[in-house]
Amino acid sequence: MKSVKAKKELSPAQIKVLLGTLKARFEKNMNRHKGLDWTKAQATLEANPEKLWSLGEMERTGGEPDVVGQDKETGEYILFDCAAESPKGRTSLCYDREALDSRKEHKPKDSASDMAAAMGIELLTEEQYQELQKLGEFDTKSSSWLNTPPAMRKLGGALFGDRRFGRVFFYHNGAESYYGGRGFRGSLRV
Repeated sequence: MKSVKAKKELSPAQIKVLLGTLKARFEKNMNRHKGLDWTKAQATLEANPEKLWSLGEMERTGGEPDVVGQDKETGEYILFDCAAESPKGRTSLCYDREALDSRKEHKPKDSASDMAAAMGIELLTEEQYQELQKLGEFDTKSSSWLNTPPAMRKLGGALFGDRRFGRVFFYHNGAESYYGGRGFRGSLRV
């Protein structure tokens, strides 16, 4: 039997709505992307339908993606989830597949790394999370799984971050743990 791969593209109507949402967010939050032009960013997005699909998934799950920079070498636009709190449609997840498989009971619905991969995005790194936090105050009531260094993951742990008491904190947890107030934030390069 032939495997049917899900089509990862949006309809013209969905693209129009998504681009309108992204444009409004871009214009409302100019501090996130000083010196960047929406018209050029939009043209790049429109030329990459699969990346638009990933942005649609970021939006659908509550991430509120926004342009946060442009790679000077490649010209790619960099987008992060900029929702005030960890995206609601991505909470109660353990860190990765290995952690999910290790749980004998009370398994979460998915893992952060599997969900990010299915969406075509990457979990934010510690450095990216710090950059995000320079653009505003994020995760003041929630926390977000972060891309965990292999050495930490090999020992069974996983990294997450949040903002409390006016500071950004990084912590560790067992990768198999999950909480209603912890999700993950993603990044996408287009």
